[in-house]
Amino acid sequence: MPMRMTRGLRAAAAGAAVASLALAAACGVAAAAPQAMNTTAGTRDTAAGVGSMARSPVSQRTRHQVTVYVANASSNTVTPIRAATNVAGDPIPVGTEPLAIAITPNGKTVYVGNAGSDPDTVTPIQTATNTAGTPIPVDSYPFALAITPDGNTVYADELGSDLVTPIQTATNTAGTPIPVGQSPFAIAITPDGETAYVANASSGTVTPIQTATNTAGTPIPVGSDPIAIAITPDGETAYIVNGGLGCLLLSGLRILIGSLPEGTGSRDRKVQEILP
Repeated sequence: MPMRMTRGLRAAAAGAAVASLALAAACGVAAAAPQAMNTTAGTRDTAAGVGSMARSPVSQRTRHQVTVYVANASSNTVTPIRAATNVAGDPIPVGTEPLAIAITPNGKTVYVGNAGSDPDTVTPIQTATNTAGTPIPVDSYPFALAITPDGNTVYADELGSDLVTPIQTATNTAGTPIPVGQSPFAIAITPDGETAYVANASSGTVTPIQTATNTAGTPIPVGSDPIAIAITPDGETAYIVNGGLGCLLLSGLRILIGSLPEGTGSRDRKVQEILP
């Protein structure tokens, strides 16, 4: 049975999103935090065609015609907004309770995770026409989406089933779900596209997935409630934000843990070794 977002879970997820952004800023990295209610992504039109700005703020792209896509969980729609004029277009009907949204690198397709449908689905939207395609069935509660840099695969975190489902964008078909930890809350992919890292909130771990084979590696302990993850442009380091107000740095065989005690500006750090 698909997991339903209760008022309490909705509030908790909203709070987690705010905490994720604040803690990510304190750790010196901009993380794309999960959003409980409305989620945004944007594309920009260029002379050569449609470019992309997946899961990132778009206001700085003032030289281009920017479209922001907002997933509206309460109305089961996605709203396109022209950033140049702040004018909203017609809402695009998708599945029930859309919570996650991501855009392919070429800017041609928006993928929306619908967490309240039965079965739960991911809906593709063609940005050229702002029309929704056939919903893609997944397992349970797609809470976060990430797309490989080559645009070939969408990975859907499924919070209700402890799985990650790969979706082939060429055919919009779901592959075999990949078991990860409990409550996969966030996902990020390395710039080379070789590895997806999944933050498992209830397990206190991060699971690496090799995208070439869609196989999960050994979970990496990172502390309580990892709720957001971001990877540096060189692909060598992942930053994880924990619900317990900690900031974790994943680098090779080392985890650098920096706590942020409430009411202080200090960072106490320790290094924990992980054996291969």
